[in-house]
Amino acid sequence: MAAIATPNFMSTRGRILVASADAAFRRRVMKHRDLVGSTSEEAEGGAHALAKLLHLPCESVLLDRNLPDLDAAEVASFIRKTYPRTSVHLVDSRAVNAEPQDVEIRGEESASHEVLPFPAGPERQAERRSSESVSAENLPGMIGGSRTIQQVYRLARMVAARDTSVLITGETGTGKELVAQALHQLSCRARQPFVVVNCAAIPESLLESELFGHVRGAFTGAMQSRLGRIHVAQGGTLFLDEIGELPLNMQAKLLRFLQNGEVQRLGSSEVYRVDVRVICATNARLLDLVQAKQFRQDLYYRLAIFPIAVPPLRERLEDIGQLVAHFLERLSEENDMPLKQLSAAALTLLQQSEWTGNVRELQHAIERAFILAGNGTQLHAEHFQAFNESGSFREI
Repeated sequence: MAAIATPNFMSTRGRILVASADAAFRRRVMKHRDLVGSTSEEAEGGAHALAKLLHLPCESVLLDRNLPDLDAAEVASFIRKTYPRTSVHLVDSRAVNAEPQDVEIRGEESASHEVLPFPAGPERQAERRSSESVSAENLPGMIGGSRTIQQVYRLARMVAARDTSVLITGETGTGKELVAQALHQLSCRARQPFVVVNCAAIPESLLESELFGHVRGAFTGAMQSRLGRIHVAQGGTLFLDEIGELPLNMQAKLLRFLQNGEVQRLGSSEVYRVDVRVICATNARLLDLVQAKQFRQDLYYRLAIFPIAVPPLRERLEDIGQLVAHFLERLSEENDMPLKQLSAAALTLLQQSEWTGNVRELQHAIERAFILAGNGTQLHAEHFQAFNESGSFREI
């Protein structure tokens, strides 16, 4: 009989998440006698499991080594770092399913949080190296080393090389487009186009043509044929910013494209197959829009296969010093001036501010202070002021 040995796995009657592409294996585990009384959840892959953990805290997670989308060891390592109170266990569903008998889940005194059968020797060591490879190295174009932003780095690096749809959430000014650009640059599509569509900036009457294109005469003013942004992104990445602003009728058409990968221009019967990775971003709570019937639920789950939440600046205040140094260096180069420094009092002031506009607001404040400092070599607290409507200064 194939045995799944887990340390203290069945000592809890809390929520347990089973992640495997093998539906039969998930059912066998979740119907096991030792799980009676537990709340069980299922996930079809690593991304699905991570998405569920965002909204459903679990006491234990059982990960199949044969996940279809992400490396199981990387997922396990990330969960352990992000959710230290959640126990994580690995199992080989192929080895278990090779036996005709029922799955036997038994306890084992171990602190490894692993599940048998598992490889030993060099193979086990290779897995451990893979687990440790979930790097918190900065993403291209992003600054900061705080714990909250490192979580973004880890998630992005886990999914960058795959074609999985990613939904980036966060307040305005947090750097969602920078994360999308980094995902593109770290992918095998990096040499292909990165096409940005701001769904909130395009009139609804023009949005379908903008996305899918049109042929000459398709509507009044269509003097020549035009490829849509989706077609232009062929082989690369399509970044749909402010996806929550997409009208309902366009949501249905976008969902159809995501399902079949085909584009049909306005006024044409020709259908083109397009290979495009889709990344979306929003500062809205899409689930609230789903409940309000303003956003399609099926589209939400299609886009949010792998969610990444970018933290507001108030949750990563320790990064302000690095961000300021970066902005000052760039401003000094652009203006051909000596590098300016930030005084200790100014840094304290910045770290005590609310920054409702997040990193973008900080960047603008630094640029304003840079100008007010003139030829001086240091930015002081008094330089960080903003104009009110009457034109006089107020402290930030």
